Amino acid sequence: MEQFLNEFRDIVESARGNLLRLSAEQVTSHAPAKWSPKEIVGHLVDSAANNHQRFVRAQFTEDLICPPYDQESWVNAQKYCEAPWSDLVNLWAGYNLHLHHVIRVMPKDTLTRPRVKHNLDQVAWKAIDRDTPATLEYFVRDYVEHMKHHLQQILGAEFGNSYQTLN
Repeated sequence: MEQFLNEFRDIVESARGNLLRLSAEQVTSHAPAKWSPKEIVGHLVDSAANNHQRFVRAQFTEDLICPPYDQESWVNAQKYCEAPWSDLVNLWAGYNLHLHHVIRVMPKDTLTRPRVKHNLDQVAWKAIDRDTPATLEYFVRDYVEHMKHHLQQILGAEFGNSYQTLN
């Protein structure tokens, strides 16, 4: 877990610097029916906000039943294309550094305890069958892999290749 946490922090810090170097044109352009880099980072802020409360609540429950959210509606409602890029990037980075702290201070048994009842077949990036027990550690690692996937969309595959798979 220590290596995972170190890499999580490194990804956030490295991505923040790389994202802030992108031009205004680069962060607002997008293909039809695709999110722009601003919208992707906004989505990652939403993901951090939703998973923050999921990770905290999971420490006090025996299950991993997490509320879903409509990602498209969240991005559309917040008009991330109109937000200042540096504010958006720094919000995303700060939130993820806080999540790094939250995960770091979780008791190991809370992270690794199998949860028979979960809905990670609906809310995880890489779903787990509902009949297969899941752990909070899996969900945390899945969150970071999801984040890494979207950072690769913006920064290119070479960014993601700098970090091994964190699962």
